[in-house]
Amino acid sequence: MDDHAKPSVLVADDTETNIDILVETLSDKYDIIVAMDGESALEIVKSNPPDLILLDIMMPGIDGYYVCRRIKADNKTRDILYYCNG
Repeated sequence: MDDHAKPSVLVADDTETNIDILVETLSDKYDIIVAMDGESALEIVKSNPPDLILLDIMMPGIDGYYVCRRIKADNKTRDILYYCNG
């Protein structure tokens, strides 16, 4: 990683207010990537793995538990830190 690059955080949540709060709070120190559902979160993780994932449990389509299981099942992404919020 570039010495000047900010760590990346994926915020996966279907509530825009939650996303807005997290982006406002974290964007000075982190590059924020946003996913509005579980499918998008998995696509992002696969193509551009973040350093940390903040994951909502209750989302439309696939839920946060499923997203987490998929991330942990993949050797390339299993070591990404994550926090699940229900």
